[in-house]
Amino acid sequence: MHGEYKVPGGKLVVVDLDVEGGALRNVRVAGDFFLEPDEAILAIDAALEGAPANTDTAGLAARIEAALPDSTVMLGLSAEGVAIAVRRALAQATEWSDYDWQLIHDAPQSPALHMALDEVITAEVAAGVRPPTLRVWEWDSPAVIIGSFQSLRNEVDPAGVERHGVNVVRRISGGGAMFAEPSSTITYSLAVPQSLVSGLSFADSYAYLDDWVLEALADMGIKAWYQPLNDIATEVGKIAGAAQKRVVGPDGGPGAVLHHVTMAYDIDADKMLEVLRIGKEKMSDKGTRSAKKRVDPLRRQTGLPRQVVIERMIESFRRRHGLTDGQVTAAELARAEELVRTKFATEEWTARVP
Repeated sequence: MHGEYKVPGGKLVVVDLDVEGGALRNVRVAGDFFLEPDEAILAIDAALEGAPANTDTAGLAARIEAALPDSTVMLGLSAEGVAIAVRRALAQATEWSDYDWQLIHDAPQSPALHMALDEVITAEVAAGVRPPTLRVWEWDSPAVIIGSFQSLRNEVDPAGVERHGVNVVRRISGGGAMFAEPSSTITYSLAVPQSLVSGLSFADSYAYLDDWVLEALADMGIKAWYQPLNDIATEVGKIAGAAQKRVVGPDGGPGAVLHHVTMAYDIDADKMLEVLRIGKEKMSDKGTRSAKKRVDPLRRQTGLPRQVVIERMIESFRRRHGLTDGQVTAAELARAEELVRTKFATEEWTARVP
């Protein structure tokens, strides 16, 4: 069995192993990390040898840490990272390189249609009739997008959205409310097979699916990192928030994961505060006093036009994983438009949590 895991902000860990009699055998750990002293790699292999195959990530990491020499120094590596690679091998997880990735980057569309397309495309990936897909959104109007489980009245100021002509939509994933304007927001979705994140915890899958965008930001001079559970942050503020939805495959099969991210290219903080109700508890939790200070947009950090930022992000993905230009099919669009009519544009769905 073979498993790989790119430690967020670190290096690649590769594990090859067998399972015999319910235990790990012939374990070999490798990768492009740095490790001192040299014999520490043998200690890691020995710590994993014979471990019950059902040992969880925490248990495997504890075995490794207990076996390491006192003088061990790990760079780009962690005991947990090795343990995750082991779990991915045991789960027979797939890798980015196993797929022919498709890009969808269409003309501006309505907020409700974007919500519907996320559902349709992820279901198609879950059914195995569409390849894993990166979809970059373009907005035709400003919107507030609330999480699947948020209260509409608690999150949205109705007077503010009416005054500014903002559409309010509810997405299928959890998480918090986002304010999006066409020229000020960069949003993308990844619809991926469940097997790509096999062996990862729900929390770890967030960082794993956005490692490519951290590299793209680094190429533009932005040092960014994942701030658990679902933020992309820099030293001067948050620049993005992520959300996920797991979709079961046909007949209860493994299915797919929808992972979408909204990034602040620019922001009208005053307008945001007029359309969103941002509670004092949330601001205290983030350790800030002002919502305006929570977000630091890409326009200021890069000095690049929005479209250039998007192009560089796409090219970074293409270099790492390959990417073929594609499009929403006629059948997918028809299904999405039907979902807009019956679900995403209805008061019943938008106010399902009043």
